[in-house]
Parts: sequence; structure tokens; C-alpha cells
Amino acid sequence: MNVQSMRAGLGVPATSPVPPAAFAVSGAASGIGRAIALRLAAAGASLALLDRDADRLHSVAAETARAGAAATLVLAADVADDDAVAAAFARAEARGPLDGLVSAAGVLEPGRLDDTTPGAWQRHLDVNATGPFHLLRHGAPRVRDGGSVVVVSSNAARVPRTGMLAYAASKAAASALTRCAGLELAERGIRCNVVEPGSTDTPMQRTLWPDAEAGARAAIGGDPAAFRVGIPLGRIADPGDVAELVCFLLSDAARHITLQQIFVDGGASL
Repeated sequence: MNVQSMRAGLGVPATSPVPPAAFAVSGAASGIGRAIALRLAAAGASLALLDRDADRLHSVAAETARAGAAATLVLAADVADDDAVAAAFARAEARGPLDGLVSAAGVLEPGRLDDTTPGAWQRHLDVNATGPFHLLRHGAPRVRDGGSVVVVSSNAARVPRTGMLAYAASKAAASALTRCAGLELAERGIRCNVVEPGSTDTPMQRTLWPDAEAGARAAIGGDPAAFRVGIPLGRIADPGDVAELVCFLLSDAARHITLQQIFVDGGASL
């Protein structure tokens, strides 16, 4: 993927100078969001990166500059805060319209029905469901007609997981939100798709595993007691595996793909 292919479907003649494609990515300070930002940077894109962790976000911005980004705007904002997201996009708007929007921020606090507190339930909804809503509400009007939106959800949105009640419910809401918004944004030619990863080697995933090696083995091998079938491909995903699909969906190569929920989990959701 390069800038030319990103913009090819936007009415720019192939022989004309092509300005850098522009994308906003939330949750960009680590994990999957960081991998997406670096993949877009390598294609020469201009980036607006959102995350509540300003220090780590500045570090990622430096990485994107080294990777080849045309420009990187750091927007420290909590996606759960509507006013903060609105202010972030107001700043980004000065650089012109976006070609695409990626929602990759998320939280995961394990909990069963009997030990998930109301506070934990609300935190999941605030970040994992209301966060994408804020991003779509304020970001979609800044996306060019013919652009693309990708929301990173989870395979837990469609496959029940023990001990992940609030997380699964919030991700299911995010997936449904994206597809409903996609029906409305299709009037402008904007595609909206959902990417649903499984176990992925990110800092969030590693917090679930006191022993990372044993945790990975358990995820790959499955656990009948927890109703998990394991991962047929025999490996935990790398954040780059998810980033590749997200960037494909942002590109013109996916110009007739919308309203889809796509697993990236090595077959774990068979």
C-alpha cells in the first residue's frame, strides 16, 4: 500500500501530484493502534494520533517520523470524553480533511458476573463503546467522501468468553455501532468496517498473563473448562497482523467492502 493506492479512489488523476493521505488513529500510544500508525507512516501518510497517554503518544509520533510519515499531529485526548475528542478533531481539521479514521483504543478488565463492579462495567462502555461513538460523531464529518472508517473491536463481540463479560458486551456494542453508522455514511461513499482480533501480543493482553509464555500456550491450546477452542494456526497474533488488515480496509483496494466484521484470530472463532 502506498499513498497513490490510498487516494486512487478519491478522484485524483494518476498523473497529478498526490498529497499525503491523512488518517486519524485513536489508541495510538501502544499495541494495535501503534502498529497501525507505523504501517500508515511507512506508506508516507499524514497522521493525527489520539491517546490519553501523552508521553507514550509523543514517543510513537517520533517513531512515525522515522518510519516516513509526512507529518504527525499529537492529540492527547481520552476517547471517553466527548469534549476532548471534539477539541482534538477541531485541531486536526486545520490540516484539511481526512481520508480515513481508525478507532483502536480499548480497555480490558477481566471479570465474571459475580465480581464485575458497576464501575468496571461503565469503564468498558465508556472507552470501548462510547469512545468509538465519539470518534465517529466528531471524526466522520471530517472524512472525505469516498473515505474509510475502521473500528477495532474483538472476537469477543461475537464469541462468548468467560471472565470477560463487560469487555465482550462493550465490544459487541462497538461492532453494532460501526455497522449502523456505515449504513448512513454510505450515502457519502464512506466505508465502515469492523476488525475483530483475538489474542494479540499487546501490553493489554500481557496484563492478563502473569506468565506470558504460559498464557500464550493456554490461548493457543484452548481450555475446555472456559469453552475456548484454542488457535488453529498455533500462534498468538502480532499487532502487525491486525494492522495489515486495517490498512487494507483503509485503502482503495477495499473500495467495495463495507459493513463487514472480520476476524483476525488465527481461526479461534471457528
